[in-house]
Formats: sequence, structure tokens, C-alpha cells
Amino acid sequence: MTIKRIGVMTGGGDCPGLNPVIRAVVLAAKTRGWEVMGIEDATHGLIDLDYRSPRGNRLLEEADVAEILQDGGTILGTSNKSDPWNYVVERDGQETTIDVSARVVENYHKLGLDALISVGGDGSMKIAKKLSNLGLRIVGVPKTIDQDVAATDTTFGFMTAVRCVTDALDRLHDTAESHGRVMLVEVMGRNAGHIALHAALAGDAHICLLPEIPYRVDSIVKKISRRRVGGRPYSIAVVAEGARPQGGEVDIEHKLGEMPKFFGAAQRVAVSLEPHLELDVRVTILGYLQRGGSPVPFDRILGTRYGVAAVEAVETGKFGQMVSLSNQEITTVPIEDAIAQQRLVDPQGQLVHAARSVGICFGDD
Repeated sequence: MTIKRIGVMTGGGDCPGLNPVIRAVVLAAKTRGWEVMGIEDATHGLIDLDYRSPRGNRLLEEADVAEILQDGGTILGTSNKSDPWNYVVERDGQETTIDVSARVVENYHKLGLDALISVGGDGSMKIAKKLSNLGLRIVGVPKTIDQDVAATDTTFGFMTAVRCVTDALDRLHDTAESHGRVMLVEVMGRNAGHIALHAALAGDAHICLLPEIPYRVDSIVKKISRRRVGGRPYSIAVVAEGARPQGGEVDIEHKLGEMPKFFGAAQRVAVSLEPHLELDVRVTILGYLQRGGSPVPFDRILGTRYGVAAVEAVETGKFGQMVSLSNQEITTVPIEDAIAQQRLVDPQGQLVHAARSVGICFGDD
């Protein structure tokens, strides 16, 4: 198999570590004499070759990636609105979705690509698998701050997001204690609460509410009251955006062709708590702060390793595969294994057990 030109694209939400992957792909491919085509804004650049943002599809040289290792975001742009099987268009004044997957295949060949490296989360991997089924040579690279992609020990971006939340918790401890307040910190995590759990452990939170463990308000009130009686009139709670009360649901906004948006989790908790407490309750929503910033060294290194491994997978013909970290070693797994199910927090797992053992309340006792 002769490889002359490969493509690389980043899809879904951005996260720290994408640029290290792009850099590694370009540098490793160049040593093999390959050209690397950067595809703009996920599959938008394959759906429409005339699609233009400030970037555009372009051949990437060493100079383009020379100083991006430490940069957050992605120099290629990204999108979570470019599913070729559910592409949003306007017809007769109404938005509707159409299937443009055949156009993606056609444009892949028009660009002269011999293979495509797709960097993304579970949604992007599902698209990559479907494109692979259409005959495209695809290698996947897992990324997500939510840590919810299966078949890999970890994804880059996660540790940087946890650092962001932990830094916020450190700061909020100071003001919460000064005023004797209850601080609720809402973090990302629609279905998987990995960020909330890790940050709660690292940031000395007293309460942690996860999508995987529905909570009861009375349990949270008891935890806060016990702390107050014990001479600690303040409490810190980390609330994943997908956290829900027992027997309740989450608030979701779902627009055509977009990923569902969860909102209001921490505010719902605050409203439920206030009638039962004599303390001020404040909400901080970290939101997209968790996606930005320079990647921590772990994510820079993992992104680099993944990028190199993806090029090696192309070289050895391991298409329809996703690079993966397993027991500190990089390997490849079938993409279908990565999308078979989401990787969720195990309510009976060691991390939850450790958190309970140091007094963190999950609102279920």
C-alpha cells in the first residue's frame, strides 16, 4: 500500500491536547515523505470543498505546527454540527436534515487522500465508523474532556479540565469559608461524571453529584447541617451538568443537527436547598472554561503519542481502528469497540469508594 497524502481533522467539542495531536501527525508523516491535508471544521471541510472559515482545507507543513504544542483549541477548527447523515440545511424557509455522506466520500477522493485521521469523541467516532463502512481508510484518535470514550484508559484533555475545576475549587474554598456559604460548582459531564468525581477528590469538595448516582435533597441537607454543627459553616459541592434527583429528570435543549445541551443542574440543586438552610447558597458555572487553556504536560504527551500512533496505524493498514491507551501502552482497537457504550463512572468503583471513605457525600445516603 502506497501512502502519499493523508488528512487529519478534529471534530466535536474542542479540548486541550488537540494541537499536540495535529503536530505529531504532521511531523511523523513528514518523516515518511507524506503530505498532510488539514481538514477544516470537522467534516464541514469534506462536505463542501468551497466551505471557508478563516482557515480552509490546506496542506500542513512543519512550520504550521512549530509552536502549537502548548496551545489549547485546534488550528483546524472543529464542529459538533457536521454529521454527514444529519446535515442541517434550509429548504423552503425551514431547517431540515439531509444525508450528504456520499458527498464526503466523493470529496475525500477529490482531495487525493489515501487515509484520514479523525480526532474526536464518541460522536466523532460513530461518524468515523460509518465513513469506514463506506470504504474510507479511517484511523480514529479519542479525545474528550468528559473521559466517556470506551476502549481506552484515558483521553487527552481530561486532565487539563480536571485541573481547571480543581483550581476553581481551591479559590472557592477561600470565599466560601470567609462568608460561611454553600458553593455549588457546575461542571461538564452530561452522562459521565468523571470530571466532577476527580475534581471533587482533588479539590477537597464535600459533596459530589453525578449523573450515575441520582441524589436526594435531604441527604445533601444532612451533610451540610452536620458540617455546620461540627463548626464548619461552609460547604463545597461539585455538580455535573447531567446530575439529576432521584425520580427526576435533567433539563435538555436539543436543536436540529446538534448535540443535546444540558443546563441548570446546579441551579436546581440551589433552589431545592435554600428552603432547608440558613446559609447563603451560591452557584458558579465553569462551562467552557474547562475546554480552554494550555494542556497540562500529561495531555501534551498523550496527544503526541496518539498522533504518532495514528500515523503508524495508517502505515500498517490498521483502518477502522482507534488508537488507545491500555496499561500505559499505546495500541489500537476496533472503532466499534469504542462506541459500543459510553464509559461511565462506576458507582461501586474504587474512586467512588475512596471519595465516600474521606467523607464526600453523593446525595444518595
